[in-house]
Amino acid sequence: MKRKQIHTALMVLLSASLIASCSSRPEESQGDPGAGETASKPPEPVTLKMYQIQSLWTEQDFNTLIAEPVKKKYPHITIEFMPKGNVEQALVADEPMDLIAIWNGNMPYYKDFDIFENISPLAEKLKFDLSRFDQGALDSIKALSDQGELIGLPNMLQFNALYYNKEIFDRFGVPYPKDGMTWEDTIELARKVTRTEGGVEYRGLDPDYLTRMLTPMSLNIVDGKTDKSNVNSENYKKVFEIGKSIYDIEGNRPPEVMKGSAVDRFTKDKNIGMISTINILDRLKQTPDLNWDVVQFPSYKERPNTYGMYDLHVITIAKTSKHKEEAMKVLEVLFSDEIQLLSSKAGKLPVMKDPKYNQAYLQDIPEFKDKRIQSIFKSKPAPAPAYSKYYSKARGILVSGFIEYVEGAKDVNTALREADEKINKLIESENK
Repeated sequence: MKRKQIHTALMVLLSASLIASCSSRPEESQGDPGAGETASKPPEPVTLKMYQIQSLWTEQDFNTLIAEPVKKKYPHITIEFMPKGNVEQALVADEPMDLIAIWNGNMPYYKDFDIFENISPLAEKLKFDLSRFDQGALDSIKALSDQGELIGLPNMLQFNALYYNKEIFDRFGVPYPKDGMTWEDTIELARKVTRTEGGVEYRGLDPDYLTRMLTPMSLNIVDGKTDKSNVNSENYKKVFEIGKSIYDIEGNRPPEVMKGSAVDRFTKDKNIGMISTINILDRLKQTPDLNWDVVQFPSYKERPNTYGMYDLHVITIAKTSKHKEEAMKVLEVLFSDEIQLLSSKAGKLPVMKDPKYNQAYLQDIPEFKDKRIQSIFKSKPAPAPAYSKYYSKARGILVSGFIEYVEGAKDVNTALREADEKINKLIESENK
C-alpha cells in the first residue's frame, strides 16, 4: 500500500512539472540557465546601524576596520555609524539598532535595558571560532551577564605601563626604569629623581589615579553581583598605603592630590620622572620634543607581572536588531586575522590569544620604532570581577577617602571604613 502511495505522489509531481514546462514561453526556457535558482539569487541589501557609548571609535577607524572590509566581503551589507547616537533615546523611539560599541565598565548600567544579545548561539551557527580570543577577556564579559552569557566581543584592550622621561634620569645620573619592578622598587627609584634644581620641582613618580593601583589587585569597589561595597578590606588597605608612600616622598606630592591631569604634567610640564598609567601613546606621538620611553607596569609582590583588570572596548549585537546574522557577519570580518593585524599595527590593541597580534603592535607608526613597546606585554591583565552600575559614583567616594588619608586628615582604617559606609548609603539611596 505504501509503495502505491509513493508512486502516485511521484506521478503527480512529474505531471505538475511537465505542465509548468509546457506553459513556459520558448524565450523564457532558453534564458540564463541559473535563472530562478536560489543559489544564484543575490542577498537582499541590508543597512545596519552601529551606535557607540563613549567615543571609542573614530570615523576613520570605523571606515578602515569595519565599513570598508565588510563591504568588500559582503557587498549587500551597509553599516551606518551613529557616533553620537543616544542609545536610550533610540530605544524609546524604537529606532533600528544592530551593533553597539561600549566599554565593559559601562555594560552593567545598560544591561538593565536588556539590549545585549548572547553572541554564542550566533557564533556557533556561523562557525565563528571563539577559541581565538583571550579567554580571560571573554570571562570578564560573561561575568557581566546574569547567566554567564557572552554578551559581546572585546575588540580592544586598554593596557597599563610605566612611562619615563629619559632627560630627567640623564640629568641626575640615575639609571632608567627597567622591566619587572615592584611598586617598592619604583618608589625607591622615584626618590632618586625627586628634587628641586634650577627653580624646577622634579617629581619622581605620578601614579595618575587611584584606580591604576586598584585594578591589578582585581579591586573594583562595588561587588557587581550583590551591589555592596567591598572596600573595607586588607587589599584596599595595602593599595592605600602604597599610594601614600608615593606621595610621602619629600617633594613628590603635588599641590592637589589626584587633581588635574597627570598626563599634562608628564607631557607638557615635563617635570615628572615616571608616570604609571593607561595607554597614552597617542598623546606621546603628538609630543615629539619629549624624550621618553616605556617599561613594564609596576607589580605588587603577590601579583607579579600583572597590570590593571581587563579594561575592554566591546562590540555587541543589539537584541532589538532584525538582522542579527548580518551583524554577526560584521563581527566575523572585524575579528578576522587580516583586520586584527591591521588594527594592531595601527594602534588598537587586539584581545586575541595568538602573540602575533602583540608583536605587530604599532609596527606601522614610525614614531614608536625605537621604543620598548614590547615591554608592555610582559604583564597581563588581572581577572575582572563583574562591575556594578554604581562603580563610577562609588569610585569618587573612595578617591575622596584616599585623599583625606594622604593629607593626614584620617588614618587608613577610618578612611576605608567611612568610605565603605558612604558607598553603601549611596547604593541604598539610589535603589530607593
